[in-house]
Amino acid sequence: MLLFLRLAFRNLFRHKLRTGLTALGIVIAIIAFALLRTVVDAWYAGAEATSANRLITRNAISLMFPLPISYGNRIRQIEGITGLSYSNWFGGVYIDERNFFPQFAIEPKTYLELYPEFILPEAEKSAFIKDRKGVIAGRKLAEKYGWKIGDVIPLRGTIYSGSWSFVLRGIYRGAEKKTDETIFFFHWDNLNETLKKTDSSRAERVGVYILRIDRAERAAELSEAVDRLFENSLAETLTETEKAFQLGFVAMTEAIVVAIKIVSFVVIAIIMAVMANTMAMSARERQREYATLKAVGFGSRYLLGLIVGESLALSIISGILGILAAFPATDFLAAKFGTLFPVFEVSAQTIELALLASCLIGLAAAVFPAWRVITFPVSEGLRSIG
Repeated sequence: MLLFLRLAFRNLFRHKLRTGLTALGIVIAIIAFALLRTVVDAWYAGAEATSANRLITRNAISLMFPLPISYGNRIRQIEGITGLSYSNWFGGVYIDERNFFPQFAIEPKTYLELYPEFILPEAEKSAFIKDRKGVIAGRKLAEKYGWKIGDVIPLRGTIYSGSWSFVLRGIYRGAEKKTDETIFFFHWDNLNETLKKTDSSRAERVGVYILRIDRAERAAELSEAVDRLFENSLAETLTETEKAFQLGFVAMTEAIVVAIKIVSFVVIAIIMAVMANTMAMSARERQREYATLKAVGFGSRYLLGLIVGESLALSIISGILGILAAFPATDFLAAKFGTLFPVFEVSAQTIELALLASCLIGLAAAVFPAWRVITFPVSEGLRSIG
C-alpha cells in the first residue's frame, strides 16, 4: 500500500508546472465556490436566526403601511400570547448615504425581553431604558464606526425628516455567531413624541408587532386568531412566523440567490473539465508504462487505483488548500461588505460541500483516462511513443 501511494505521488509531480497550474486552478475554484455559497448562507442568515416561538404581525397590504398602537392591547388578550412588543423601521442616514445599517424604533423593555439573544450588560440596559434619547448598537456596528458609550450619534431622517441626535448607552453582542450585531435600536417613544409635534397623522403608529407564543406548534392557530381579530378593520393584519417573515425578504431577491447557486456549481464543472484534461494528458504520456505493467501481470484494478489515486490526491490536497484560503478571503469580503451581510462566515456545510466537490472533481477527472488505460490492448500501448 505504501509503495502504491509513493508511486501515485511520484506520477503526480512528474510535470511540476502542469500539476502546479492545475492545483492553482482547483484552489481558485474552491475559494470561489466557498465564497458564493457563503453569500447564499448570508442571504438566509436572518431567517436562520429566528425563533419558532415568535410571530410577526404587520399590515396585510404592505409593510409600507403601519398599524395603530392600540392594536397591542387587543392582541395581548389572546390566550397563548405570552409577550408582545413592537418596532418601526427608521431609515436614517449616518453622515453619508453609503453608511447603511438597520435602525429600529422599539419599546426597549419588552423588545429586549423578547430577544434574549441580544446580550447587554445590566448597567447599559438600565441606562438605555431610562434615557429616551438613548440608543444601543451591535458590537460590529460600534466597531465599524468607532463608537464608544456616551457618544452622540447624529442621523439625518429620510422616512422621518429632520435631524436626529442619539446618545449611545449600550453595545450588545450576539448570543450566537448567527446573531445580527449590526442593528441600531432607539426608543419608539422618542420617535412618537416628535411625530406628534411635526406630523401628527403619522404618530401612534408602529411598523410591526412582535409576539411571543406559549408553544411553537400553535403558531398557525394563534396567527389566525390575531388576524381574525382585525378582520374588516381599516388596517387588517397578516401574522406569520418570524422565519416566514424573514424569508419574505429573501423571496424578493430569489432570482439572484438562484443565480449565485447556479454559478457556484458552474465553477466546479469548469475546473472539473480542466482537471479531466490534465489527467487525460498524463495517461496518454504514460500509455507505454501502463501497457508494460499490464504485460507483466498487473491487473486493471491496480492501474485504476494508480490513476484514480493520483487524481484524488491532486484534487483533495488542492481542495483543502482552497478551503483554508477561503477563510481569510471571507474575512476580507466581510470587511468590504460592512453591514450589508451582518453574518458572513464560512459554514460547516460549505466546508463539507467544498470537500465533496474536491472529491467529485478528482473522481470525474479520472473516469475517461482510467477507462482508456484499462481497455486499450497491450500491443497498442507498447507501440506508443508516449
